[in-house]
Amino acid sequence: MFAKINHVAIVSEKYALITKFYEAAFGMYQSKTSPKSALTVGDGYVGLNINPRKAGRPAGLDHFGIQVEDVETAFDRMRTKYPEADWVQRPSTRPFAGITANDPDGNVFDISQKDMKNRHAAYVQNTGEQQPRCITHVAMRTMRPDAMARFYVDVFEFAEQNAGPGDPNHYLSDGKVTLVIMPWRIKNYLGQSILPTGMDHIGFTVEDMQAFKNDVEELIDRNPVMNPPPVGRGAEGAARLDLLKKQCPIAEHFLSDPDYTMLAVRERH
Repeated sequence: MFAKINHVAIVSEKYALITKFYEAAFGMYQSKTSPKSALTVGDGYVGLNINPRKAGRPAGLDHFGIQVEDVETAFDRMRTKYPEADWVQRPSTRPFAGITANDPDGNVFDISQKDMKNRHAAYVQNTGEQQPRCITHVAMRTMRPDAMARFYVDVFEFAEQNAGPGDPNHYLSDGKVTLVIMPWRIKNYLGQSILPTGMDHIGFTVEDMQAFKNDVEELIDRNPVMNPPPVGRGAEGAARLDLLKKQCPIAEHFLSDPDYTMLAVRERH
């Protein structure tokens, strides 16, 4: 395909701890990066970049990245049909030093080309073959999901998959990883803290759900600091979990990483 989703980025004060969590729970491998900056783990196809939090920057799931065959083609498509979309060069200190762009709703994502300079870590070490436990979708909340789906199809040639009956989401695939575009409505958050538009969760597929849950329990038993915050506890937590189940019907299990980034997990069928 013309484009592929090749990384997801998290901002965390606990970036070293979070790295170990993804290694232990999902079998992701750590790339050789400087501990002075971001740490990166990968699943063979997608790199997960875990950035240290800086003053004034919110923590949590931050953005996703797209690798294209030719960046100028993508830029031309954006200029021609989507004037609200724009882009800037990323700092050269980043392990994925491409371009940061926004879609017409203001959702931020990275763009890179395979032979672009300064790319390193998992972004060049990925073999293209996914491990048994791997990232298979990334989800975002946006005001105009239909229009944003059209943007990612037109610019990046992602393939739109069929949604189930009554499912308002758009599912755009690069052949291995799916971008889930979910409608944001403030009334979705009755009875709980209101989340703004933006990134929502990372979706993983595992080879065996019970084996995965057992591994997480064993991880917590051996190292309690890895214990993820509970999902669904209390009235607000129950409302949040219920909304997650409605918004991401393709997932079977929800949990948080130790720094509150939401994860949706399903078993490979």
